[in-house]
Amino acid sequence: MTTVPPSGAGRQAAARTGPQQPGRPVPPAGDAVLLINPRSGGGKAERVGLARECTARGIEPVLLRPGQDVVALAEAAVAGGAEVIGMAGGDGSLALVAGVAARNAVPMVVVPAGTRNHLAMDLGLDRDDVTGALDAYGAAVERAVDLGDVNGRAFVNNVSLGLYAQIIRSPAYRDAKVDTTLSALPGLLGPGSRPFDLRFADPDGMPHIGAHVVQVSNNRYGRTAGTLTSRPRLDSGRLGVIALQLPEGPPEPAVLAAIAAGRPERLRGFAAWEAPAFEVDSNDLVDAGVDGEALRLAPPLRFTIRPGALRVRLPRHASGLSPAAREQRARARLRGLVGSPRRAAVRRRP
Repeated sequence: MTTVPPSGAGRQAAARTGPQQPGRPVPPAGDAVLLINPRSGGGKAERVGLARECTARGIEPVLLRPGQDVVALAEAAVAGGAEVIGMAGGDGSLALVAGVAARNAVPMVVVPAGTRNHLAMDLGLDRDDVTGALDAYGAAVERAVDLGDVNGRAFVNNVSLGLYAQIIRSPAYRDAKVDTTLSALPGLLGPGSRPFDLRFADPDGMPHIGAHVVQVSNNRYGRTAGTLTSRPRLDSGRLGVIALQLPEGPPEPAVLAAIAAGRPERLRGFAAWEAPAFEVDSNDLVDAGVDGEALRLAPPLRFTIRPGALRVRLPRHASGLSPAAREQRARARLRGLVGSPRRAAVRRRP
C-alpha cells in the first residue's frame, strides 16, 4: 500500500495536539479498504472527491450501490485480505461495519461522511475534514473502544425507544430533524396520549410499566455547557441508560422544546444511570432508533456492552477527545490553577 503525508491542515493539527491523544502508535496499514456510502450527508463523499483521494493513497474504495448489504461487503473485504477496513457514511452504517471489524479483530477507520457524525465527534475527529480522516490509514494511533449490542446487533452511539424512535420513522426526519420533531411532538403527546409500552426495572429494582423515552447508549453521555451532548469516554465498559416519563395532560411549550432539542434531563420524570446490561420488554414489536436508523425489534430487548471490542485507528493530528472530555480536562486544569496559589501559600508557612 502507498500512503501520502497528511494534508497541510493535518500537519498543523498534529503540531498543535502532539502526543496527548489516547491510544498507541501504529505503523501504516497494509491492505486497506474504505466502504463509501455516496448518498450519506447529502453526497458529502462525492463533493470532496473521497474515492479519488483513496486511490491516490493506495486505499481501495468500495462504493455502496442502492440495495447493497454493507455487512456483506465488509465481510467480503476482510475475507479478501483487508488488514484495515473503514466506513465513510452515517453512524448507522458505521455501526454495521464496526460489528464486522470487531468480529474479525480487524482495526477500523471512521470517516465522517454522514450528516451528524456523532461517533466521529466522540472519537475527537474533525467532522469537517472528511479526507483528513484518511490519515488514519498511515502512521496513526490505535485505541480500543466499547461496542453496544442490542439483540445481537452492534451500536456505536445509542438506541432510542419511545418518542424519538417514532419521530425517526418519519421520512422528513433526515432532512429537517428539529422541524420534524417539533411538528410531531404535539400529536404524540396530545390529550389522551399514554406512555409507550416499555417495561423495565431501574437500578433499585423498581419496575416501570411505561415511559415516553428510553435511551441506551454505548457509555454514558456527559455534559457540555450544561447539555447532555457527548460521551466523556468510550471505554468504561458500561451502558448509559436514560428514561423519561412525562405527566399526564397536554404538554407545555417548555416540555416540547426540551424534547425537541434533545435535552430531556431538564424535565421532571427524568432518570439516568449506568449498567453493564439492561432489558426492556413489551407486548409488541418495539420501534427503535439504532444509531439514527429506524428499526422494529422483537422483545425483549437485551442490551449489553462489549468492553474494548473495537480497535479504532485515528489520525495522529486528531485530538482523540470528545467535547465532554475536553470540557472535563479544562475544568480539571482550572481547578488546578485555582488551587495552586493556596497550596503554595501553605508550603511557605514556617
